[in-house]
Amino acid sequence: MLFEPPAMGSGATPLGRGLFWQDMRVGTTFLTYRRTITETDLIIFVTLTGMIDSTFLDATIVGPMGGRPVPGALTFSIIEGFIIQSLIRGTGLAMLGCTLEAIAPVHVGDTLHATVEFTDVRPTSKGNRAIVDSTVTVFNQRVEAVLRYTSRRMIAGRTEVKE
Repeated sequence: MLFEPPAMGSGATPLGRGLFWQDMRVGTTFLTYRRTITETDLIIFVTLTGMIDSTFLDATIVGPMGGRPVPGALTFSIIEGFIIQSLIRGTGLAMLGCTLEAIAPVHVGDTLHATVEFTDVRPTSKGNRAIVDSTVTVFNQRVEAVLRYTSRRMIAGRTEVKE
């Protein structure tokens, strides 16, 4: 007999689901996973996005940012991936806005992680969702801040169980 997973409405809690807005409290801070930026990450990212500047592709160039810098957009994307995979997986409905501040360069070989702090949670008037603001600070392996951004997202609410 084959194993059949419970149906979606069975009451079983899916593993890996992110937080609902009701679980998000102003002032709560989370720590993401860590990941080292590789040469392959840089090449694939700049090729995919068209950021094929010699600053990123010529390993012999050592400019004002040092050798093998990566685009800030790559740093942002890696951290957003962590957030989507964990904090808002299955509950994030939309990214409504974002501000970004580059603080220091990130290079191939740097290991990144971030803190995510909820700064505002405002339920909407309908639809069982909320607008959630957060501040994300990205750090390298020396725990130096390299990027900071704010995000405004629409997050789903917990479905009401009717008895």
